Amino acid sequence: MTNLLVIAKEPRPGRVKTRLTPPFTPEEAAELAEAALADTLRTVAAAPASRRILVLDGAPGPWLPPGFDVVPQCAGGLDERLADAFARCTGPALLIGMDTPQVTPELLTVDFTECDAYFGPAEDGGFWALGLAEPDPALLRGVPMSTPVTGAVQRERLVTAGLRVLDLPWLRDVDTAADAHAVAALVPHSRFAARLARCATTVGRP
Repeated sequence: MTNLLVIAKEPRPGRVKTRLTPPFTPEEAAELAEAALADTLRTVAAAPASRRILVLDGAPGPWLPPGFDVVPQCAGGLDERLADAFARCTGPALLIGMDTPQVTPELLTVDFTECDAYFGPAEDGGFWALGLAEPDPALLRGVPMSTPVTGAVQRERLVTAGLRVLDLPWLRDVDTAADAHAVAALVPHSRFAARLARCATTVGRP
């Protein structure tokens, strides 16, 4: 079975989802981040896995369900932190972030029998998921992160290494207010959608 990893930041005001401010306050942005993370972890908990790992920048809170090993993120850029997360795994591993609360257990149920890697492209040019049958940190180190070509560069890195790559569906990350509303519409019964509805009532207040 597969190791499932979630890389995340502790949802504290001013440290997460800063592109949501404005229109939301830093406190509301942190509440939205917490809801997205809670939905993501609940989905991972429902998916089959040999081990569930939260690679966390910060401290765990009441949003963390049972059944997860919590490990700290290493220092360095995002490429180094992703590489280190894979280095902690023995056997096949699939890593996702906290920005896609619309993810489902079915999307995370992967089988490496016919491939060496899974790649989940994000609409902003990055990627929301990366799976490796044999985790190799070198496949991530040096990939430019948070750019419009991050996903293309990362996928090309896999192909150049001779890996057979299967693509997962495109998903939209929650970075901006427009993203938040679009994603919430996809999962209207999620914690994220409920939290957004509460936050949205305060936008534009005097």
